[in-house]
Amino acid sequence: MNGNLRLALQKKGRLTDKSLELLRLCGMDIENYSERLVVTARNFPLDILFLRDDDIPEYVRDGVADVGIVGEDVIYEKQIPSIIIEKLGFGRCSLMLAYPENKELKKLEDIDGKTIATTYPKILKDFLKSRSLDAKIIELSGSVEIAPSLGVADLICDIVSTGNTLMMNKLKKSFKVFDSEAVLISANSSLKDEKKNEYLTDLRRRIRSVMTAGSSKYLMMNIPKDSLSKIIDIIPSLKSPTVLHLAEENMLAVHAVIPSESFWQIIDDLKSAGASGILLLPIENLIQ
Repeated sequence: MNGNLRLALQKKGRLTDKSLELLRLCGMDIENYSERLVVTARNFPLDILFLRDDDIPEYVRDGVADVGIVGEDVIYEKQIPSIIIEKLGFGRCSLMLAYPENKELKKLEDIDGKTIATTYPKILKDFLKSRSLDAKIIELSGSVEIAPSLGVADLICDIVSTGNTLMMNKLKKSFKVFDSEAVLISANSSLKDEKKNEYLTDLRRRIRSVMTAGSSKYLMMNIPKDSLSKIIDIIPSLKSPTVLHLAEENMLAVHAVIPSESFWQIIDDLKSAGASGILLLPIENLIQ
């Protein structure tokens, strides 16, 4: 009980590395945790608790952790009241229905009367109920991909990110049941401890700056002075671009922050307008 903000993370799994990477981009100096259950950031009042992902909502609810990073799928499956205070933009995946390659599933109604194996019975049950579908749900705790080949189930309902695991088990995905991504959760909209609230506000500000920076790039180029208005019309800048005079009297330098995906859509137009020496640089943090 050192007064630090306590953050619960997945100890081992698909969200662990990305969660730690996010914290480090937020300026946190975090040592390699190895097999430790708790580590403390060296330069921020933050204790990190490494837990099973299924346990994180419960630990946050019970106040063992103040906040946690977990997938939305875990929150909805566990049905433990949690407030999502930030969506984090990584760990995106979908809970999908999948069936053997040698079978056919042309429409969703075809699953009526079928048996579906899953580790997400609550989400699947709600999905079926909302569509007035009747299928038998078998809850499995391990890998569900082998259930059809063993004759345990006709279909599976499982998390899919790349789809490689399905292909390895000769399954193909069909209908989407639920979309998920990593989120920052709390048991309440604000923490009771005023100091911890300040720490959380600071952490959230840092997270937003990293997320904004991750979807943006810093664009730099030289342009003829008489092309300025045309260049400004082309650039989808987040703010008004910076314009600098160069030693060559009829040339200008233009700097702007743009959405990452826009660059390749405008590059030809920029060059046609006379832009040269075009540089696109990553941004580590961006505070607006």
